[in-house]
Amino acid sequence: MDALRIALAQINPTVGDLTDNSRLVVEWSTRAAAAGARLVVFPEMALTGYPVEDLVLRPSFAAASVDALHRLAVDLDRAGCGDMAVVVGYLDRDASGSRNSAATLFRGEVMGRYDKHSLPTYRVFDEARYFAPGTRLAIVTVDGFRVGTTICEDVWQPGGPVTAYAAAGVDLLLCPTASPFEIAKDSIRKSVLATRTREAGVPIAYANLIGGQDELVFDGGSMVVAPDGSILASAPQFVEDLLVVDIARPAHPARRKRDPQLGRWRIERVELPEVIVPQFAATPAPVPPVMSVPEQVWGALVTALRDYVHKNGFRTVVLGLSGGIDSAVVAAVAVDALGADSVYAVSMPSQYSSDHSRSDAADLARRTGLHFTEQPIAEMVAAFVGQLELTGLAEENIQARCRGMTLMALSNSDGHLVLATGNKSELAVGYSTIYGDAVGGYAPIKDVPKSMVWDLARWRNAAAQGRDETPPIPESSIAKEPSAELRPGQLDTDSLPDYELLDALLFRYVDCDQGLEEIVAAGYEPDMVRDIIRKVDLSEYKRRQYPIGTKVTSRAFGRDRRMPITNRWRE
Repeated sequence: MDALRIALAQINPTVGDLTDNSRLVVEWSTRAAAAGARLVVFPEMALTGYPVEDLVLRPSFAAASVDALHRLAVDLDRAGCGDMAVVVGYLDRDASGSRNSAATLFRGEVMGRYDKHSLPTYRVFDEARYFAPGTRLAIVTVDGFRVGTTICEDVWQPGGPVTAYAAAGVDLLLCPTASPFEIAKDSIRKSVLATRTREAGVPIAYANLIGGQDELVFDGGSMVVAPDGSILASAPQFVEDLLVVDIARPAHPARRKRDPQLGRWRIERVELPEVIVPQFAATPAPVPPVMSVPEQVWGALVTALRDYVHKNGFRTVVLGLSGGIDSAVVAAVAVDALGADSVYAVSMPSQYSSDHSRSDAADLARRTGLHFTEQPIAEMVAAFVGQLELTGLAEENIQARCRGMTLMALSNSDGHLVLATGNKSELAVGYSTIYGDAVGGYAPIKDVPKSMVWDLARWRNAAAQGRDETPPIPESSIAKEPSAELRPGQLDTDSLPDYELLDALLFRYVDCDQGLEEIVAAGYEPDMVRDIIRKVDLSEYKRRQYPIGTKVTSRAFGRDRRMPITNRWRE
């Protein structure tokens, strides 16, 4: 055949749910078969969900994954997909250890298996803790096309399986992947894949997960990249999708010089019988428009919150609505993710709360249609302050803690998941109150710098206006000077630099690991840098107790940045 029709199934599995994940594979394989695909590839560990973390260490789970794979092969055959090659990621285990694997299923059988070779151990990844590296190349011939399989990190590293497959001789490389979202990651992926396709001389079909898993969110953006590095077709971000592409048989160059490293690989070749299938008209190759950064981040926040709520069995969320920009953005994200009827917001004014804060909170509720109540906390605060004779910071923190207790009481009473509304800039410098505004089960904008919070609000309102909808966020919430309103006339800038300046400094220190001398050399005032570094370092204990939240930047607090709490290094 001159072309092979393949499909990339960009699905949203749930970690540990082998039954429902198998159902998803059958459902999307059926769609692929109906579209005339001869091969469909699912993302990395689609059968188990990703990352499974210490579930790998449970022999019962690994055994269940292998059993589910064999049952899936039979179920696909019974569903009428048996004559189509289905490549699905799963957890494998044998006497020598566990492996991150992908299997080719055909006519009710497991016909070939590839084990991930490159195991990442940086940032959010810790795969060497769990998996043994693979040493085999799996080449499956489908209708005369020699198809090799890699997994995720295998195409991020030069050499390795990609080079070995090129030497062994293939016509197409598959790459099931679970690549988490972060800002600008899509362009980096395209660059990496373009480099690998040029090295291999054949197209690469890159199938990515979508959906939220704890702190991580997967954005999809599956794609097929041509040997010259151009994008043949790609799927949209943050939605399940079936990308169907016709791959032309490449013109084979002269025989390549044998890779001297090829001998370290065990090559397994499987040739599937050719099947007579109906002829389908050529399918157009979709390439959706590139999303702007605020649109991508908003999509990530909505997807992650929706999946965290639904996959963990919650029905509703509750948050404190102060009238400020942070809680307004979190409320708007929650409404987009869950629907207004599942979002409960509470205004909790104290004696220092301004009239505009209360009116802005009520205005956002009217604009979005979420449930809204007011629970004044002045009498609660007075009781604590009076009995304990509190002043200064202790009095200010009591306000936040009374609000936290109110939200947790409503959570206990009505089953809501409490959303924390702090942003990355505040968490970096310790501007949060333990057992106060830090209470909650999930923190949607935990990894969003304050300056970006405003960008998101403006983008979301503009998007609404473009659809002739009511902008969800009051303009006054965007325009006002940020303040926690813990005392009369207080502003954030009383003790912090302007947020644009602060965020630029924090990016250097937190995301890029630059030290005092490097940051000062870049033009920042030395005393300010020392003060911010001190604030960041001394607040590590607070961040350890903060709820998890969606990772969107290159270096999120939590599993992505693991600094010691007990630490006297200040350079």
